[in-house]
Amino acid sequence: MFYVDTLSMEIINCSDFSDYGKRFENRSFLNFSFGKASGARHTSRSAAARSVSLNRSLRYFNFHSFLSEAEGRCVLAARKLRSFIKSHASVIPFIALAAFVPFIVSVLLSFSEGFARRVDLGISAADDYVFLDSAMNDFAFERIGYFDTDGNVFSENGLPVSAKASFKEPVVFSEYTVRPGDTISGISLKFGLSNISTLIAVNKIDNVRSVRSGTKIRIPSVDGLVHTVSSGESLGSISSRYGVSIEDILDVNDMASDVLKTGSQLYIPGARLDKNTLRRAMGETFICPLTVRWRLTSKFGYRKDPFSGVDSHHTGIDMACPTGTSIRPAMNGTVAAAGFHKIYGNYVIIRHFDGYQTLYAHMSKILVSKGDEVSVGTKIGLVGSTGYSTGPHLHFSVYKNGRLVDPATVLK
Repeated sequence: MFYVDTLSMEIINCSDFSDYGKRFENRSFLNFSFGKASGARHTSRSAAARSVSLNRSLRYFNFHSFLSEAEGRCVLAARKLRSFIKSHASVIPFIALAAFVPFIVSVLLSFSEGFARRVDLGISAADDYVFLDSAMNDFAFERIGYFDTDGNVFSENGLPVSAKASFKEPVVFSEYTVRPGDTISGISLKFGLSNISTLIAVNKIDNVRSVRSGTKIRIPSVDGLVHTVSSGESLGSISSRYGVSIEDILDVNDMASDVLKTGSQLYIPGARLDKNTLRRAMGETFICPLTVRWRLTSKFGYRKDPFSGVDSHHTGIDMACPTGTSIRPAMNGTVAAAGFHKIYGNYVIIRHFDGYQTLYAHMSKILVSKGDEVSVGTKIGLVGSTGYSTGPHLHFSVYKNGRLVDPATVLK
């Protein structure tokens, strides 16, 4: 292709394009020697014309060359792709299948998990109770010396323990070193005390769980608690406050006079801590095992079985939330059992202080093992829908001394 100055009739540029895929060749011819016949008056006009024509030709040349070269490269790439497909034709379907199948399976599993399906597992309510009772009994604390919500100690046969000491004798204190396996109720029973609040109050125990083996505690010879006399108090006012006779206070403290000194301490026989103070000292303030928002789908007590429709006793509460949600202990404790059961699926049982045990069931994954010491911040598992379940949720049960407790009464 040639570009000519129409005034001087000189060739100022030429381009030679080859076949696709080959680079172009470009040659420019600029003649700066003009013929005499042209004359001086044509010099400036000729130069301007050459400049304009050259710029136009270069712009046209660059764009056209780019398009031609790009088209050639595309044709060459297409040929190589066809050659690759042809040489690997037997392998490509398997590669595509290996990439596509896991994706489809994942989508189907996610879709099916969102629906509750009626399944006949051949499980009765009796099976539920037999397993749960057996599990809790196997891992319960020492049975000697249970106590009720008022702190009253019970013997091994379930009868309340009566105080052996008389309020007419002066109180005597002894010292005891806590041993492995001891419980507050067991120690109380051992020394003839009928209420656990005696040891808690006398030793100023804020948290019973903080008492460890080797700790030395004071043991009074009679049930009661220590009272520090405040300004303006009298034996009469103290007697009325605790419901104890003045004579008993005088006798137990071996007092010859009813005159009190501010700041002095009196032992009040038969007195006990109030329920709230006792619960705080016992660490009986449960926290919710889920830290996210959840929905109560089934309460504790009698309900219609979600599969059979038959009335049955529900051993805990069901807390619905997404699969994979972290589960934490309601109280500090030790993992007593962790495994799988046809009813509860993946489950964990945690043993707490003085006879409390909690069950966490239907987990998608267990993150602790038997014997692990756990705190309220420990992640023990993930919410799931394993076992006898209609969808992702946490089944939470509470036992106290081998007997079921409504979790709603202890959760805060």
